[in-house]
Amino acid sequence: MRNIIVYRDRLFAKSEIAFMRRQYTGFSRLAPLWTGRKTEPGPVPEGFVPGPQLNGAAGLAFKLAGLVPNLAAFKALDPLCVHAQFGRGGALALPLAEALGVPLIVTFHGSEVDKASYYRSFPIPSLFRLRLERLKARAAAFVCISENASERLLARGFPAAKTYALPIGTDVIAPAPRETPGEGIVFAGRFAEMKGIPVLLDAIHILRAEGFTAPFTLIGDGPMRAKITRTAKGIDGLSMPGWLDQSHVRSAMAGCRALCVPSVITAGGESEGLPSVAMEAMGLGVPVVASDEARTEGLVRNGETGLIVPARDAKALAAALGALLTDPERAAAMGAAAQAHVRENFNALTQSRALEALLLSVSSASV
Repeated sequence: MRNIIVYRDRLFAKSEIAFMRRQYTGFSRLAPLWTGRKTEPGPVPEGFVPGPQLNGAAGLAFKLAGLVPNLAAFKALDPLCVHAQFGRGGALALPLAEALGVPLIVTFHGSEVDKASYYRSFPIPSLFRLRLERLKARAAAFVCISENASERLLARGFPAAKTYALPIGTDVIAPAPRETPGEGIVFAGRFAEMKGIPVLLDAIHILRAEGFTAPFTLIGDGPMRAKITRTAKGIDGLSMPGWLDQSHVRSAMAGCRALCVPSVITAGGESEGLPSVAMEAMGLGVPVVASDEARTEGLVRNGETGLIVPARDAKALAAALGALLTDPERAAAMGAAAQAHVRENFNALTQSRALEALLLSVSSASV
């Protein structure tokens, strides 16, 4: 088994643990060792093996000047390649791969493909922008987690011969369809602008005015939590339990009528990648109501595995949610179709094995 270095600038953030882990769950020939400049407090999550780290003042020198500390320790691992998470991570990890003389493969999760701050040239160019052309030329491959992200990356001038689309997949797939479609609506995600939570709150107001009493649960935390809490004050049947671990999130989704993903593309270009929470809900037999800016192309099939509505349109969102709340049989049929679609096309083990094969193939071709 060969080692690979997985680079994530900030290691083990709670919101990333599940989908970061899933990428490597099917590996049998490569051993991922995780490195970065910052590590979240607490124990290392199960399934992650740390490698040499790039923290402190040495980490700052690595970021700004590409000076690699602990290079002997990295070389002693004899890694096959460096696999960087997110586009900016690729720009940061490029000097490490060059110092080790191994290929660099970068996974773009979609959210960063059009992020304005990445491509900023004025007044101070971003680090990503400063290394962009070098990254395009020297990285061995760019892996996008959706076809949509791949198309957008190609439009940015990334080389087509080195760009691949490979969804991460989910390991949350129930063995059989749900017996009942549940009652309420669940949102689960970071309380941030691109998640479109204010649109959902407006839709809830509309539904309450129309006489709908179904419960709504907004799971998560983030920079907009205080503002969302103030805006949501007084809405009957709305709960916001904060951040929950994966088992509790899955339990909430398994018992709901539908998952809502009202995401928007912000003025700064921030957007979803391929929302893993939507994939997980569908794997549990739950239909998804998503906006047309939620980047669920290829996952949510409108009218079949869920419903797609225009972004920022609270009336359309309320109508779609109301349609499923008043028609449990339709919700159940969509949920069953969603589960079958995910089982066939977004299985985490299958997708992880495909990623391992891609890393091996690209690395061998680059030697």
